[in-house]
Amino acid sequence: MSKLKLRKKIINIRKKKYFEIKIGNNIINNLPNKINLSKNKIIGGYFPIKFEFDCLQILKKFYSNGYGISLPIIKRNNQMDFYRWDIYDPLTISSFGIPQPLKLKKVYPDIIFVPMVAFDKYRNRIGYGGGFYDRYLKKISQIKKCTTIGLAFSYQKVNKINAENFDRKLDLILTEKLI
Repeated sequence: MSKLKLRKKIINIRKKKYFEIKIGNNIINNLPNKINLSKNKIIGGYFPIKFEFDCLQILKKFYSNGYGISLPIIKRNNQMDFYRWDIYDPLTISSFGIPQPLKLKKVYPDIIFVPMVAFDKYRNRIGYGGGFYDRYLKKISQIKKCTTIGLAFSYQKVNKINAENFDRKLDLILTEKLI
């Protein structure tokens, strides 16, 4: 199945099933313990849209444990960068309709939680088709070591995604069933 058809199919399923699945506190409470990081590390997250796996509670848990939090801002030419965000700071809405930080202190996260539309057992993912995360993950890999963790619902898993050379594999994928 083409990425376009797969994307459309999974987004429709996600919209229908979103309220059926409860994200357990086991992910929220145990994830900071599973990732061995010193307190001066920065976590990159995302503000969920279109019924994505909501990582805001995970970000709040990391924040309360003393980690720096950041969110992406999309820029020209399908580029993005991450900016420091205090979870109590107000956000502004981008031209894409996505909440983003107002204060602009660019950072390079040590861990990035990556949203996705679909994934496979090989840790391939597809997003919405803009390539924002693939480009950013390539860019940050040339700057520092960054762990990438995809967040999705278990029903977003597919048999195989036909990855292209520019697609970036993730280090780990977590669902409401897997931690």
